Amino acid sequence: MTAVDMPRAGVSVATRTFFMVLWRDIFVTWREIVPFLAQVVIQPFLTLFIFGKVLADLGYVQGSFAAILLPGVVALNGFFGALQSTTMPLVMDFAWTREIEDRLLAPIPIPLVAIEKMIFGAIRGVLSALLMAPVGFLILDDVTWPASSWPLVVVVVVLGSLVGSAIGMVLGTLVPPNRINIMFAIILVPLMFTGSTQFPWRGLENLEWFQVLCALNPLTYVSEAMRAELVPQVPHIPLWLNMVVMAGSVIVFGAIGIKGFMRRALD
Repeated sequence: MTAVDMPRAGVSVATRTFFMVLWRDIFVTWREIVPFLAQVVIQPFLTLFIFGKVLADLGYVQGSFAAILLPGVVALNGFFGALQSTTMPLVMDFAWTREIEDRLLAPIPIPLVAIEKMIFGAIRGVLSALLMAPVGFLILDDVTWPASSWPLVVVVVVLGSLVGSAIGMVLGTLVPPNRINIMFAIILVPLMFTGSTQFPWRGLENLEWFQVLCALNPLTYVSEAMRAELVPQVPHIPLWLNMVVMAGSVIVFGAIGIKGFMRRALD
């Protein structure tokens, strides 16, 4: 083998290994499809049912609220599905199962191991989000999405899931395993309720301090991007700005997460 061929062979082996590891994770998810569905459907199903159906039928919210709520819940499901699918396996791999050691011994650069984790988490997030759309159509009255909106909706869901998996990589590598339960209370719950999933961000103009707080949450831009495409008549953050913030979040949090992963992997 010549000196020129060796790097090419290395890239070929790393690429093949990367996709084999990714396929293995996808295959394991398919084998555990029932627990996965229960994990990603039950909580958002109840949210849609209570806020979009029960409260609407009782007259406590307007009928149009369901059209605002569904895009936010889909965004929330993709974001948190990806975040949890990245964070929890990392915590278990580094702290208890030590499965990560097998992956670090594979013929693949360490940063690609982290990227595979994020991509796999994002795939689960995309599935989580797309599963909620038909569920929402079944539960909520008179809520439909035009076929022309679906291509951009899928793009937003993919970007939002990548944001969630990048943040999940940061949390999974920086939060100590013995603090993982506290993380859900002091990090994930505030992220969930400041992500503009149940209300439009522009509607908070009379509550400026909370509007600023929501603007610091990347989930807000996923929710607002969904509404910009699906309910454009509701005041929203411009779609292009949502896309820029989501792409920037993937880059920034992804870089921090990969750095944290390499630190944990080399310890």
